[in-house]
Amino acid sequence: MTGTRPLPLTTTARTRAHAGAGLLLAGTALLTGCGAQPGEIPLSEIRAESPSAVPTAEPAVANATPGVIGAAAPALPVMAHNGLIASRVFLDPSRLTSAVFTVTADGGALQQLTRPPGEGRDDHPDWSPDGTTIAFDRTETENGTPRLWTVTADGEEAHQLGQLCEPDAADCTNEQESGPAFSPDGKQIAFSRAWGTLDPTDNKQIQYSDLYLMSPDGTNAQRLTFLTNDKPYSGDVRNPSWSPDGKQLVFEYRTSSTGQPAAGRALYIVNTDGTGLRRLTPWELRAGERASWSPDGTRIVFTTYPAGPDYSPGGGIYTVQPDGSTIDALTPGPSNDFYGAAAYSPDGTSIVFAQAPAGGTSDLYRMQANGTGVTRITDTADQWESRPSWGTAAPRS
Repeated sequence: MTGTRPLPLTTTARTRAHAGAGLLLAGTALLTGCGAQPGEIPLSEIRAESPSAVPTAEPAVANATPGVIGAAAPALPVMAHNGLIASRVFLDPSRLTSAVFTVTADGGALQQLTRPPGEGRDDHPDWSPDGTTIAFDRTETENGTPRLWTVTADGEEAHQLGQLCEPDAADCTNEQESGPAFSPDGKQIAFSRAWGTLDPTDNKQIQYSDLYLMSPDGTNAQRLTFLTNDKPYSGDVRNPSWSPDGKQLVFEYRTSSTGQPAAGRALYIVNTDGTGLRRLTPWELRAGERASWSPDGTRIVFTTYPAGPDYSPGGGIYTVQPDGSTIDALTPGPSNDFYGAAAYSPDGTSIVFAQAPAGGTSDLYRMQANGTGVTRITDTADQWESRPSWGTAAPRS
């Protein structure tokens, strides 16, 4: 199927999304490129990077072009400078309340930007390309549902973008919006939207979950994926991340206890016109959370998570080519540590990630893009830091 999928929308004073019963499911046939098919690489063929004596940046892959599978073209130029790292920080040992903080790559200038009410949670920060704004989601204690917010790089002007649905709309039951991500040109925000009734056999699983796009002011919302449209209660679509050329999104698909496979995690890719949906990583690898594209578009860094409760140790950090043909391990395995989401620096030479020893607290670390030269950024025994996003904003003077 080619062309742009017509997206179901109901126009009011603010564009309102519609569940759209009976809509067609986007094609899920794998696209083929050079090498193995995306998502089908045997785990035995995943290799570890070979650390060099002197840490160096991972070279660009010559025959990979962002957004084009199997085509030969030069990589995108990397122009951005490295600035502040934004992350989610839990403020209590029970991990009930969290805020967005920023810190420099050497651990300096630690600053709390957001202040959620009560035991609220501010989460999933993402920088605007110009480094002036951070998008995030806020879950307030009163309603327990996440909504999209933005705040400036200095912690001012925090405000909600508004929600897609009127509270009493029939297709907006339990409606949630989370995981915002700015497009490379700053003109759109991708995010996850979930809505519908809860599964009577598993009251934690919502009926529908898919990706949407909208303008940074919260208008012009459009549905992008249809993974759960004909398969209600099958899973959650989460944590989108844009390719540097703005033509594709990588995201997490986490299946439910009744999904196929049950309780699985994998990364998917879709074009920003809704076509070309395909699985990127094997189900056995259990890739999840927000992945991050290298600024030249040749690699995607992601984290894996073992089966079991959240925050369980035993995962790792990997990179994969956008065509799914090569997966490389950046962290040693097997490991007793917990690894959280990872993100590239704006210039592509480094990766920031979260790590916690078994039974310990998560801090931020950075390493070279090839997995060498690991350096600790933060050391806060009473806080849990994770889900970093590395932007271009300079610290406040």
